Amino acid sequence: MSEPRRPRLEIEYCRQCRWLLRAAWLAQELLTTFEEELGEVALVPGTGGSFVVRLDGETIYSRAEHGRFPEAKELKQAVRDRIAPGKPLGHSDRPAEG
Repeated sequence: MSEPRRPRLEIEYCRQCRWLLRAAWLAQELLTTFEEELGEVALVPGTGGSFVVRLDGETIYSRAEHGRFPEAKELKQAVRDRIAPGKPLGHSDRPAEG
């Protein structure tokens, strides 16, 4: 019997803007946190200032929509809420101090 398919996370980044390192760092953060839950993380070169994070084709973060880059904490929470709702995230679960 085969294992159930694990989700695919995709980070589309603007190659013209040189955002590969930012995308790669976020990919590393997500793979470290969800090493058992994610099937793969893909870095997808784009253009035109794009920075979009998709989980199984569903956009979960768009720089254009939010007007800023995502924080690792909010991406981890968004991914967790979709693929591992019971998973504790340690310090990423703590509310921001203001």
